[in-house]
Formats: sequence, structure tokens, C-alpha cells
Amino acid sequence: YSYFCKHMNTTNIAIFISGKGSNALNLITYFKNSEQFKICLIFATKENPELERSCAINNIKFHFSLKNGIELEKDQIQLCLANSISWVVLAGYLKQISPSFIALFPNRIINIHPSLLPKFGGKGMYGINVHRAVLAAKESKSGITIHYVTEEFDKGEIIAQYNLDLDLEETLETLEKKIHELELRYFPIVLEETIYDSSTQKII
Repeated sequence: YSYFCKHMNTTNIAIFISGKGSNALNLITYFKNSEQFKICLIFATKENPELERSCAINNIKFHFSLKNGIELEKDQIQLCLANSISWVVLAGYLKQISPSFIALFPNRIINIHPSLLPKFGGKGMYGINVHRAVLAAKESKSGITIHYVTEEFDKGEIIAQYNLDLDLEETLETLEKKIHELELRYFPIVLEETIYDSSTQKII
């Protein structure tokens, strides 16, 4: 699996997921023909046959684990090191990243959150829970936040935000669909720009 990840000139990316993996699939497609960025590893916390098939087709290591705590972290570290990973992307990943894992990838772990942080962030605020809270608060806008990961949920430095206006008759389903469209449109572009900018700064 990992021979693609040994090229010196590529930046190797791992994606951690806990859900359906639609953002991961979108990123695989986006970076498929990139000579500079290579998705080498998908780490999932539940089985995902569809995504596993896509990984096999695209020569990407797929690993799923039901472990927790230190055992989960050991697997993640071992796989990231084995695949020469430089950046870790959280795309609907629900477990907290440990301080020791963050220390291995300082300012190189990026998350996408389905609200305009700092609103509606923190423990338990993911997926439909976020949209429910946004509607209950009668917000006029929502959106997505792409940010660096720190030891506190959703508190890392914000890289980019994109917002949309909420309709008066907005429902959980319509809001979820709109937010997901923002994620698919902007997450790959922001990742590419952020990682590229970081690598060029190092060269300078």
C-alpha cells in the first residue's frame, strides 16, 4: 500500500473519520492527480465498506479500529509513521485527539466543524447536534469553520470560515444539506492552500 507514500516530493496526508466518509471521498477525488499532495491513509472508527473500496482502487491504506484511548492512539501513531504522514485531517472524526499525538504533528492537524466557531463548538457538538442547536438559538447565519486542532475541542486557531443565511423555514434536513455542500466545496481548497503555504514558508 505505502509505496506511493515514500516519494520525497509529496506531502503525505492521513484522514481520520468516524462517520460516512463523504468528505474523505471528496478529498480523495480532489487530490487524486496531485503530484504534490498524496492521501496515504484513511483511519476510521467504524467499518465503511464503500470507503474501503475507494481506498483500494486509489492505492490508499484503509484502517478501521474499535479501540479506545491509548490503544487507539498507538495504532494511529504507528500507521502515521509507517506511511510517512506529514499532515492529519479530521473529517467528521468524533474522538478527542490526545496531547501526545498533537505533539507529533504541531500545527499540522486540521479539523472541519459544521458551525461558525466559537459558536456551537465543544464536547458533544457534532453533526446534527450542531444544526439542532443553531436552529434552537434562532441564528440568522451558520456555516463551516476549518481550524487547527489543539487539546481543547474546537478551540484551535481558525484558518477559514464560510457562512450562509438561514431561511425562516429552515429545517434540520435543509440546514444539514447546505452545510455539507459548503464542506464539499471549500474544504479541499483550504487544505491545499494551507498545506502549500506551510511548505513554502519552510523553504524560505
